[in-house]
Amino acid sequence: MKLSIKLLLLFFTPSIMFAQSFMISPIPLPKTYIENLDPYECNDICLQDFLDKGMIFSFMAHADHKLDNKALDDIRKMNVSVLNLGAFNSRGGLNIAMLLPYKKIGKYASSTTNAVFAYLMTKSNSFSLKSYKIESENIGDIEAAFRKIKADGYDYVIAPLTKKGVDNVIAIDPNLNIYFPTINKNDVNSTSPYLYFGGINYKQQSKLLLKKAVSPLVIFSDKSHTGKELATYQKEEFLHPTIDVNESMSYADEVSVYDMQTDTSENALPEDENLSDGKHVINYTISRRTTNLQRYLKDNEKINDASFFINTPVIKTGMIMSQLTLYDTNTTNILSTQINYDPLILSMTQYRDRKKMIIANSITQENNVLIEANLLLHNDIVYDWINYSTTIGIDYFYKLITGEPREYKTPMQENQVQYNIELIRPGLSKFSKY
Repeated sequence: MKLSIKLLLLFFTPSIMFAQSFMISPIPLPKTYIENLDPYECNDICLQDFLDKGMIFSFMAHADHKLDNKALDDIRKMNVSVLNLGAFNSRGGLNIAMLLPYKKIGKYASSTTNAVFAYLMTKSNSFSLKSYKIESENIGDIEAAFRKIKADGYDYVIAPLTKKGVDNVIAIDPNLNIYFPTINKNDVNSTSPYLYFGGINYKQQSKLLLKKAVSPLVIFSDKSHTGKELATYQKEEFLHPTIDVNESMSYADEVSVYDMQTDTSENALPEDENLSDGKHVINYTISRRTTNLQRYLKDNEKINDASFFINTPVIKTGMIMSQLTLYDTNTTNILSTQINYDPLILSMTQYRDRKKMIIANSITQENNVLIEANLLLHNDIVYDWINYSTTIGIDYFYKLITGEPREYKTPMQENQVQYNIELIRPGLSKFSKY
């Protein structure tokens, strides 16, 4: 059964790899239809027998609908995607628009499009997916794009915007169903029933991680807006714990900020020490170009047995963790949010650097069919939370349009995706639950 899928993927991967393009052709791909000429019914045993014999088309001829057997249904959906199969009872009206400020979000202009495309390819419904690129997130550019989207007959939009862009969409208040995979609803002021949000809540993740922290708490952040805000929140929450967290911190506006950092200072900001009920917090804010942390770590008795909270991108985090080891810093643990749930951590650091690390992760639901479909497009929905959030958004819109059950059970409450949070450790070669 698994061998048949692998053979199909092996056969089609080269053609898909070379055909991949960010620009979606206006010419629809031809659909393949398989007519069932077998007068006899076929149960699960029969279907499995077809697979074992490599008779994929006989299998698909009978598997022309959702199967109760999940393993067989996953194979059905994967073959629908790979073979681009059409359905004789296909519903119309599955039209999705992508609003892409490509200069602001960089690689996510293509990866979020691929995530939506991969999802729709696993469905037998015909669909139309069209990208609308905008030069900036200014109101004028967004309004012009919305006029064209409406004129083209699209009612559902996936929009990976930064906070500035979302604020402008809220001000425009378009009569469109729009999903923002990059922003948490609590970061903006929206009461519109048409606007949906998929951003991860970094403050909730921080709150959970801080339950594992001991004093002194040493916080490393970069000079980005989000880095500073997270550091401020973590300091206050550690010193004065709250019962409930109603605020959130989306990391979306850092999609481009990390790549566009202009601060060239080599000197970190002075440390900020705080005392409350015996708790001690030290803040270190380091610039993008800082590579040597000797002045902060070497022979610094104030950070002995400390918990370290790191709010930097994975490359900088790897550098910090390796120097914690280099200068024999006696750490109790190293804490980080979704920012560093990245397999690069496993390859960039030695195990002794990361063995005390705990990461909060909200990518908790896996769908093997969609993971494989994305891999065909060289896309990641296993570690990249924006692509993962985009997949959840198109899954939700698909249910709204077709009425079919969702692939993901992550709830949508008051127009915000509610993610579970799990704590994990980066082990020798993979991540494992804490």
